[in-house]
Amino acid sequence: MTAPIELTLGPLFFNWPVQTLADFYARIADESVINRVYVGEVVCGKRSPLVESTLVDAAERLERAGKTAVWSTLCSPTNKRERSATASLSTFDAEIEVNDIGALAARNGRPFTAGPMLNIYNETALAALQDEGCTRWCPPVEMSLAAIRAVHAARPDMPIEVFGFGRLPLAHSGRCYHARFHSLNKDSCRYFCEEDPDGKTVSTVDGAPFLAFNGLQTLSDGVHLATTPSFDLRRVGIAAVRLSPHSVDMVRVAAAFRHFLDDQIAPLELKNSLKADVLDRPVINGYLGGRPGMEWSTQ
Repeated sequence: MTAPIELTLGPLFFNWPVQTLADFYARIADESVINRVYVGEVVCGKRSPLVESTLVDAAERLERAGKTAVWSTLCSPTNKRERSATASLSTFDAEIEVNDIGALAARNGRPFTAGPMLNIYNETALAALQDEGCTRWCPPVEMSLAAIRAVHAARPDMPIEVFGFGRLPLAHSGRCYHARFHSLNKDSCRYFCEEDPDGKTVSTVDGAPFLAFNGLQTLSDGVHLATTPSFDLRRVGIAAVRLSPHSVDMVRVAAAFRHFLDDQIAPLELKNSLKADVLDRPVINGYLGGRPGMEWSTQ
């Protein structure tokens, strides 16, 4: 019997109040069908001290509920404190998710997931990471299924996790866009990013929305929705589909994806069932088909 494709929940990108964070992970632990949850601050090291104890409690609750909790590293540690925290996390014996290649210096062969912020685009780079202890790979969000298939053909033993739901993480900067938007510098940002629980939409000079920012992070304007049937996902080596947390009913989103991956509903039914959960943004999936990421297709 073919094993079902796993459902995972990626690390939270946004700056949510600690009580919101605690309530969110409590629901994920108690009510969701998600198998594996990535926790940890990955975008901005300034936020880490504010949420660390809440995330520790959340990880313990998730484990008690039978989920696998995996800690994720910062995507771009820039100062001594952030580099030290990343190195400390890298010494964990349990599996972690690595989002910056600098974390490998202290990993010393222990198992890890290669996160989507690492620039791993071919089998040679992935093989090098396997030699360092990589046991799972979440490809960069702009990779097509055809490109993932080519890597899988060369490294068929590597479980692959594809980004399935949420605003796409496209880039990170040394500057904080939220601070700059409020005429502040990064060191005195006053955490204005908390005002935008799903990121702040950016529009062109003509007023057309096309991106979003979240602190140091640039995201897609649209909400990515992977509607490739499970049979085709398995053919390219996909073992898990990752949902990115947003301020919608993620328990309902996960349930809809579970039905879809178990072939109980069709792609269009999945899209229609999530109308209330796409933040009033366009639905996109172009990258998976090798097209511009902002496009949508049922193919």
